[in-house]
Amino acid sequence: MATQQDLQELLRMLTVGRKVPMLQAMTQIKALQAADLRSVKQIAEAPLASVQSALSDDKGARALQNACKAAMKRGLSTPSKREAPDAATPQAKRAKTNMYMTGPVEMTPQELEKSLELPLCMDEERISNTVIETNRAPLVLAFAVELLRHTMPEQPLSSRLSLGQAVVSANSRSKAVSLGLDKGPSADEEGWGEGQPRVKVMGREIAVLKRGGYEWRGEEEEKVGEQESGTVEAGGSSASETQLSPTPKPTWAASQSITLKDSTFIARAIPISDASQRKALVQSLLNDIPHLKTASHNAWAYRLRPPRDAPPGARVREECFDDGETGCGDLMLRTMRESNTVDTLVVLTRWFGGAFLGPDRWRLMRSCVTAALSERLRKTGAEVTLGGEALWGLDLEGARAKTKTGGATTMVGGYGSGIQAHPATAVVGMQIHRPEQARGYLLRSFGSTTSTSVLAQEKEAASTGKSPKKAKTQKAMEAEKAENLGLLLGALRIVFDSWADHLGVAELDRRAWGWYIAVRPDVDSGQGGWGAKGKIELGDVLKLRRPAQ
Repeated sequence: MATQQDLQELLRMLTVGRKVPMLQAMTQIKALQAADLRSVKQIAEAPLASVQSALSDDKGARALQNACKAAMKRGLSTPSKREAPDAATPQAKRAKTNMYMTGPVEMTPQELEKSLELPLCMDEERISNTVIETNRAPLVLAFAVELLRHTMPEQPLSSRLSLGQAVVSANSRSKAVSLGLDKGPSADEEGWGEGQPRVKVMGREIAVLKRGGYEWRGEEEEKVGEQESGTVEAGGSSASETQLSPTPKPTWAASQSITLKDSTFIARAIPISDASQRKALVQSLLNDIPHLKTASHNAWAYRLRPPRDAPPGARVREECFDDGETGCGDLMLRTMRESNTVDTLVVLTRWFGGAFLGPDRWRLMRSCVTAALSERLRKTGAEVTLGGEALWGLDLEGARAKTKTGGATTMVGGYGSGIQAHPATAVVGMQIHRPEQARGYLLRSFGSTTSTSVLAQEKEAASTGKSPKKAKTQKAMEAEKAENLGLLLGALRIVFDSWADHLGVAELDRRAWGWYIAVRPDVDSGQGGWGAKGKIELGDVLKLRRPAQ
């Protein structure tokens, strides 16, 4: 079975290496898959007649196979990969070429995420006294970026910026059509996102691309300790005793332990064939590792496939227990469903460190559960595709516009971005919403209102008898906009944090759009209001938080 990486490499081969338009490339890939030719390697090794039969284009099939063979000879999966340092050097092991930025910048995932950090100020007094001026599109982006911290906590900031900009683009395009500024079907409706996975953000579905192999974590520390990670036997024997036993019992597979702000998480997984085994398995785990009894929470979840004699349509049986860790059981079940894991019991342990972690808690729990499931399935030789990968938001409108202009990159990069389009990323050969551009859009979009800046200066000058201050420099104005962005994001974080433990992911996503509507700037209706700016009192944003009980 082809992996997601195989699909991306083949798509890259066609769109970047052979300059095939996206829609045509997707059609060819479907035809190749139908002939069981699912990767660059398979096409290179297949008889030419098989490739020609799949594509019904002898010349095109020959050219594609030659390109695949050339790529395999070079030891590269596709012709679009840039020259890398010698694999034997330490730099090659550490550095990853950042194709998301302009030019080949050597940058690790941690460095990339650090470079994209946004200002944040959660001083409620300052927030309440601040009035900003902006148009609606960047406000949607700010809402989306903060919302995704809770609804998709496994996504790094680079992904949240890209996904948020995809929402802005789709929303702005819909608005343009409703105002008569654009017409015809959208790029998505024309099939530019066909075959790609989708996620829902602020009630709008967007096409996304998995960022295969992108490994990122926050400030938490990961470690494999003897007590935390040791594989223990389900029946009460130690790992060393298991090696001597002629008939070893099933063993627990453990994740790495993760610590953040003195809170430590670790997950373990084990096969289970009947719900009645759950109690004994959990108890034996606690007996084998007494340290687990000191934990704040030992939550568990299991999923069991229907018995063989079950009637058609019988569902997988699943059950969970939070043990005081709110939402943990549901998270474990959701993670197991994404990987189609059955006949497995997972126990997630947490030692609470005294500081609340916010949405990081969900990301850390998911990371531990995913690692435990992966380790369990590795030991049993089972096949699994785990969810939770980092994502890019696809720029479908930009991809369509670029094709229509013959590959030029001078058109606007997606509706609502206010920036020039980027070249198609060399990572996958598909156009994405680049995070550094979304970040720049946020940083320059939230100015101070006349009432809070110029008038305030004039009032001060009149009362003191001094001359009014000189106009602000460009640098000072940029700093002021960044400060306003930090205050806006701080207000939104306070709001989303107040609701996060009381609403499910779907409900939080649904309400976010209504909250945006409640505080968005008032502008003229019709075409006159397109792109117009208005005032936002950040105190009104704070009023959206959950009332104190």
